[in-house]
Parts: sequence; C-alpha cells; structure tokens
Amino acid sequence: MVQAASEETTQAAGSPAFESAVARQRDADTLKALSADGQILYQRERVKLDGYQYCSQAVAQAERGELRDSIRSASKALHVGQAQGNDDLVAVSKRDLAIAYSYAGDLPRAAQYAREALTHQASNPPIVAGPAYKILGDVAARSGKLPEAIDFYAKAYEAASDRYRPLVQLSLANAYVANGDAARGRALYGQIPEPAGTLQPLYQRGLGNLLLVEGKPAEALKAFEAAATVASGPDAAYHRLWALEGIARSNLALGDKAAARVRYVEAAKQSEVIRARFRSEEFKTGLFGDVQKIFGQAIALSMDAGDIEGAWALSERSRARALLDIVRDRVTGADEQVAAVGLKEVTAALRKGETIVQFHSLDDRLLVWILSVNGLQGRSLQLPRSQLDAAVEGLRQAIFERRRNAVELAAGVYDKLLGPLGLAADERLIIVPHGGLHFLPFQALRGPEGFLIQRNPLAIEPSASLAVQLARKSAIASSKLVAFGNPANSAREDLPGAEREVQLIGKLFPDKRVFYQRDASKSRFLEAAGAGRILHVAAHAEVDSVDPLHSRILLAAEGNDPGFLEAREVYGVDLEGVSLVTLSACESGLGRITRGDEILGFTRSFLTAGASGLVASLWPVADDSTELLMTTLYGELSRGSEAIDAMRRAQIAVLTQKKFAHPFFWAPFNLIGDWRLRADG
Repeated sequence: MVQAASEETTQAAGSPAFESAVARQRDADTLKALSADGQILYQRERVKLDGYQYCSQAVAQAERGELRDSIRSASKALHVGQAQGNDDLVAVSKRDLAIAYSYAGDLPRAAQYAREALTHQASNPPIVAGPAYKILGDVAARSGKLPEAIDFYAKAYEAASDRYRPLVQLSLANAYVANGDAARGRALYGQIPEPAGTLQPLYQRGLGNLLLVEGKPAEALKAFEAAATVASGPDAAYHRLWALEGIARSNLALGDKAAARVRYVEAAKQSEVIRARFRSEEFKTGLFGDVQKIFGQAIALSMDAGDIEGAWALSERSRARALLDIVRDRVTGADEQVAAVGLKEVTAALRKGETIVQFHSLDDRLLVWILSVNGLQGRSLQLPRSQLDAAVEGLRQAIFERRRNAVELAAGVYDKLLGPLGLAADERLIIVPHGGLHFLPFQALRGPEGFLIQRNPLAIEPSASLAVQLARKSAIASSKLVAFGNPANSAREDLPGAEREVQLIGKLFPDKRVFYQRDASKSRFLEAAGAGRILHVAAHAEVDSVDPLHSRILLAAEGNDPGFLEAREVYGVDLEGVSLVTLSACESGLGRITRGDEILGFTRSFLTAGASGLVASLWPVADDSTELLMTTLYGELSRGSEAIDAMRRAQIAVLTQKKFAHPFFWAPFNLIGDWRLRADG
C-alpha cells in the first residue's frame, strides 16, 4: 500500500508550491538567502545607514536577545559590504551573524559564519578573529567537544583584543573545569583578575565549579552558600538561583540526594520570581546556564524519591518558565495563560474515557505521567534524549521523503514510546509532548492494531494546565466562518488548491466572510479575524527557528507592505470569540523548542490571543490530500462531532484513499487545544 501511495502521489507532492516549501526549508538562513534578504531590507529602508552602523545595531540587538532583528541588521551590513567590495565590512557582518546564531542555539550556522568571517581580510583583525574563534569554542563546548573547545579558546586568546581577552580567559578556564582538568583550571583562574559588575557572580560560580572538580564538595558547598547569601542588586534572584543549583550539586557530590532534591526544587521555584530577560553573559563566560537543566534535575530526583505528583507539577512549571524566557517582555499579555494548575484541578476536568499522557525528556530517560479521572500514574522509560530524538527525526524524515520504511519506523517508535504504557483502545488521548516529541506525528505511530489514529482519538496540548483552561472555555461554535485563501503574495507561489479548499469549506457555512487573492491581506486579517467563530487560513507560512515570535504567515501584499503576519503580532489580535483556528499552511504547528519547553510559535500566539483550539501542520502539506482532510473535518464538525472525533474521522478518511495512504498525506495536522469543541449545524 505504501509503495502504491508513493508511485501515485509524485505529482501532488511535486507541485510548485510544495517544492518551494521544501526549498525554503532547506535554504533558510544560508549565506545566499541572508544576502538576498539583506538587499531587500536595505532597499526598503527610508533612511539608509552606513554598513558599520548596521553592525552596531546587530550587536546591540543580539545583546537584548532580539536575534532575528540582529540577523536582519547583519544581513543588511553584509549586503552593503558585498555591494561596495568592502572585505572588512563583510568580515564584521559575518562575525555578527555568528554571534546571533550562537545566542539562538543554531550551532552549525554559528560555526559556519565564524569560520567564514576568518577568511576575510579585516582592517582590525582582533575584533573579528577573537570573537570568531571564541564562538567556535562555544560551539564545541556546547556540543560536548571540550578538548576542541579548549583549542579554539586558546586561539581566541592569542587573536583577541586586550579588552576582549578576559572573557576568553573565563571561557577557557570554565572549559578546563568542565573537562575535569582541575590543575589548569585553577592555574588560569589564578591569573584572571576578579571582574566587577555583572560578570562577578559568574566568576564566583566558576570558582565553585572548580572546587567540585577538585574533589572538594564541602568547600564548594560553603562557597555556593556564601554566594546565595550575598547575592544583591537588580539580578540578585537570578544569581541566587544558580547558587542554589551549586549547593544542590555539592549535596549530590557529598552523597546527600535528599538535600540535593530540596535545593533543586527550591531553585526551580526561585526561577518563577526572576524577571525574564536575555542574558548574554552566560555565553560570554562559557557557562551557558540553562534554567531547564535545574528543572530536569529537580524532576528526576523527585521521581527517584517517589514523589510522582511533585515531579509532574515541576514539569508543568518548567513549561510555563520556558514560555517566559522566549517571550520575555516583548509581547504584551503573552504570559496570561502561563500559570500552572494543580493535579486535582486537572483530573477533575477530565471525563471518563479521557486520558492525558504527559512526557518529559531527560538526558538519561523519558518520564511519563498518565492522568485520568482515576488519578495520576508515573512511569520512567529507559529512553535517553539523544536516542529518542534520533528515532523521532528518523521517522519524520522517512515520512517527509515518503519512504516505504516509514511504517516500520513508526512501529518501532510506538513500541518504545506507547507500547509500555498499556493505554486502552478508543480512549481519548490528550498528549502533552516534550522536547523533540513536539515534532512527532503521534497519529502516525503504528501499533499491532494499526495506526494510533485508527485506535484512539487524540489531541496535542502545550501543557496539562493550558489544556484544562481551554477545555473550560469549550462551547458550541456558531457556524460563522472567516477564511483566507491563496493570498496574492509575489514572494511565494500561487496556491490554487488552497483557494479551492476554502471555496469547498465555505459551502458548509451559510454565514461567512471569505477573502481570496489580493483581498486576503494582512489589514483584512487584523480587521476580520476575530469576527467569526471559526477562522481558516490557507496560505504559506514560515517558521522562524531563530526567534519564534518572527514566524510568519504570508498574506496578500499591499503597497510597500509585504503582507507578512508575524506570530508576535497575533498576540495583539482579539480572538476571544474564536473557537477554532485552522492554519492550513506549511509547518504552521512548528516553532522553536528550547531545551525542555513546549513548542513556541503560532501555536502559543493564537491560543493566547483567545482562540480555544487550533489545527496546525508539522510539515509542508500537499494540496489534494489537505483539501479532502479539511472538508471532512468541517463536515464532521457541522454534524455535531466534537473536534477530537472530527479530526480522527478526517485523517482516517484520507488514509483510506489508496493514493494518500502514506502518512505524509494524512498525518501532518495536529489538533491543539479544546478537543471537545463542537459547531452547531
């Protein structure tokens, strides 16, 4: 069946729109793409700056964590440098691109642009070579290649300016410590003058780490306790958090897991009072502090201690913290749905026959909590993060490439992930993924009884707390549709299938406002999106993995406005009256996943704007199969089915068509949010 599907679907999958989406995914953020973007952005500038001024902007924006804006500024500088034949400006702009990608966690591109920066002739070599070599060291350190990191930091030290060299020394010393070389770490720390200001607490943190590597946990404990006591200033809570983390590690080194657990939990709770802001000093000093690691340790130790509910509650809190760390103060009201709710509140909201399956991926295992009206169960699966992520990526690639072995791989992931859980057939599964599992099409996992969607209705939720909040809003949606189909945007190919899809869906709704082509503009969206109960958008979408708030839907261009609706702008749209948003667009369900958090992109922005439910895709979709899925979905909703059942029937309707039998065609869409949503007839 899969072979037949592959042979019969080449034309649908090879449409210009689909191939363009694949190409964009492959070529995003390449040097050619950045240079082209820089040219377009530069041409749009009313007041054009000197190329070096764009570099100054890029650095300042990176320091604030405005990483996509930083990349855009550096891209404009790159364009100006190339146009002028200014090799120095090209070198500096590539250095700034490397900095932004490093801060964003895109390590391959950070290394690429750092290496490229070194190939150009800079007028002042230390200001390019020092940071470039340091970034290569940072990339190696964050990839676990500490000897390689040490070599690059040594090169950075030799190449750096006098002003920049102390930062390189700190990073080199911390790399020695992380690599277990206590002697060299101690020797280098002895040479570094204790810095003042914001770097001083990080210097003290590094010394505490050094004591642990030297086998002096009692001394390390005293040092971290002193740091917790003396923490002061506007960022005192942040530095106290890391002091608590150091105390916890010291307790572990002393063999006191109970005390370590108390401190890790205290540190996790401490994170909730910390103002969310970007902290570039973590990168500058080579410490790379990640609050999610603290949550991970607290959760693991709680599970080991048999505190299943406490571990689950910490997992919920970790998701809320992750949202704050991405959004920070850049979007008004973006944290309104952040607060976690208690276990009793969650289980009380469930009906018989509904089960929440919640995951948390750790370095050495995968934790699972199963919540139902009967209470809470906890499981620990011996599935390390690296192994799990590799299995998910392997399955995704097989589906994306429509390979015959996709079903076999789907069965392998099912056996590892769901097989041990003993979930009942036909039970409604409310799945809360974590980490790489956000990329997994759960519906396409295959057990002994067929694909999971054939066995169980399912929905995906960012967190159990948000699931409950959205389910409480559940109401019967009126049959009032607002839809946007095939927006006229010269930046991307025409989508005739999307227009036909909206036309067919529109026939199911007597009360509707439908916008096609040039009418499907950003201004129309901002004016009309909240006017219906069901909002359907069939358009190109682009996920920004660097900064999810800049993910965008491509609506119709108007004058000088390219028509890009960014996720950060959606937060400001009033969608309180909207029950269901469907993004029938390429990869609209994806976004950035930082270590341990929920997925952040269009999903969170539409839900926070007020929508109760969302249908979004995991990969570029094919027109014909999407049209069948969407018309079936809305047809089921119009007949009174709840959303979770309507989506199940729609996906089964597609997979039973021989030419669409491969999961590539029927499994890209997830139902997120209010799984009980219904529409009136």
